[in-house]
Amino acid sequence: MPFANLKVPAGTLTTESKKKLIDAVTDAYAGVYGERARATTLVLVEEVTDGGWGLGGTVLTAEMLGTN
Repeated sequence: MPFANLKVPAGTLTTESKKKLIDAVTDAYAGVYGERARATTLVLVEEVTDGGWGLGGTVLTAEMLGTN
């Protein structure tokens, strides 16, 4: 079963945007593995709260990520 775990800044995607993202990732997996994978592809969109990211030991904020 293909599995994608996408982490995005909290509050930056609408319900419609999440659906588009899920559809696009599912389409990508089906494009690689064939249509047989579509029905079992799991896409998880997790919203990370502000300050819940880190890169190279630096805590990233929504402002730094340009999402606010």
